[in-house]
Amino acid sequence: MGLDPPPGGGAIIDTVTTTLTIGDFSRATHMSVKALRHYHRIGLLVPADVDRHTGRRRYEPEQIRRAQVIRRLRDLQMPLEEIAAVLDAPTIEARNERISAHLGELERSLAQTVAAVSTLRELLDGGGNPHGPIRHRSVPDTASASITDTVELAGASVWFQGAIGELFATVAAQGLVPAGPPGGVYAAELFTEHKGTATVFVPVDGEPAPAGRVQSETIAAAELAVIVHRGSHAGIDRSYGALAEHVARSAVAVEGPIREYYLVGRHTPADERDWQTEIGWPIFRTAAAAPR
Repeated sequence: MGLDPPPGGGAIIDTVTTTLTIGDFSRATHMSVKALRHYHRIGLLVPADVDRHTGRRRYEPEQIRRAQVIRRLRDLQMPLEEIAAVLDAPTIEARNERISAHLGELERSLAQTVAAVSTLRELLDGGGNPHGPIRHRSVPDTASASITDTVELAGASVWFQGAIGELFATVAAQGLVPAGPPGGVYAAELFTEHKGTATVFVPVDGEPAPAGRVQSETIAAAELAVIVHRGSHAGIDRSYGALAEHVARSAVAVEGPIREYYLVGRHTPADERDWQTEIGWPIFRTAAAAPR
C-alpha cells in the first residue's frame, strides 16, 4: 500500500526548510566558529535558529551572502560597529557613503605607510638630511591675531586646521592684511607629555579685535636656529632631529618653546608635497655660532 501521487504525477516533496549547522556554515564562509559565535553575541550575524535546549546554532543558506560581505569588510579593516551600520543602512546611497568614507581612510593610511617605509629605507641606507641648510636668525616682536589652547598631540593637526581657518576668516572679516606667513608656538610639554599649550598665529598690520577664540597678541622676539622642512609633515621628525643635533653640537640651545612658520602649507592651495615649514629652535646668539 502506498500514497497516491499528487494530481499531475510526480513525487511528494519535503517542504521543511534546510539549514546549516554552525560547522557547515563555518566551512561555507571560511569564518571560524569562534567568530560566528561572537558575531551572534553582538547581533551582527544572528543564526536563523538556536535550539533552546542545546544552544546549537543553525543558519539559512541565504545568510552566506551576508557573511561574505562581513568577511570582505573585515579584510578592509572596517570596525565591526561600522560593518553593522553598513549592513543596516536605510538606503544604498547611505551604505555606499559609509563604504567610500572607509576606503578614503584606508587610502590615507596607505599613503602614510608608503611615506614611512620610504623614510625608513633612507635612514637605513644612511641618507642625510634632505631638507636644506640650518641657519640662525632673529625674529622681532610680531603683532598677530592668535588662538591658544591646551591640545593633545594626537589631535593637534585637526585643531591646527580649525584654528588657522578661524584666524584667516577673522582677519579678513576685520579688514586686516596678513603681514607674513602664519606660525605656531609650541610648549615643550606638547612633545614630552603629548599634551600642552599651543598657539597658532597670523601676523597682521594693525590690532585685531577679540572675536571668538581669536585674540590680539604680540609674539615675542626670539633668536632661532631654523631649518626648512619640505613636503608633508609625515617625516618632519627628521628635520627636528637635524636641528636638535645642530644646536646640541653648537651648545647654543636655550629654554623656550619651539616655533614653526608655515611658508607654504594648509592655508595655501599647494599640494602637501610642496609644503615648506620653517622650524625654529630657541638659541642664544654667539659670535662663534651665527650662520645666516
